[in-house]
Amino acid sequence: QVQLVQSGGGLVQSGGSLKLSCSAARNIFINAVMGWYRQAPGKQRELVAIITSVGSTNYADFVKGRFTISRDNAKNTVYLQMNTLKPEDTAVYYCSARILGLNYYGQGTQVTVSS
Repeated sequence: QVQLVQSGGGLVQSGGSLKLSCSAARNIFINAVMGWYRQAPGKQRELVAIITSVGSTNYADFVKGRFTISRDNAKNTVYLQMNTLKPEDTAVYYCSARILGLNYYGQGTQVTVSS
């Protein structure tokens, strides 16, 4: 079973910053493409950013220039630094690990951006 443990999130004013963290077991982390998804009320889950095991990244257009995904292989942890947050960024954010074509998700963490 793939277990992803998330931390971070909360309430922030528009223009503020938050950082999310997600840890996984070593054998999972070193082989997985790690990422972050989000789901706003009434909307489908959408990809925010991904990072490969060698550090290549890809971002959704709506976060480019504002969010940064990174990973610390020594700590088996992936991060999402979110800057210049907007009310439309409000959602539940999910850490993901993609292994052998399957996506696994963390428990989710609420991010709320007030205007």
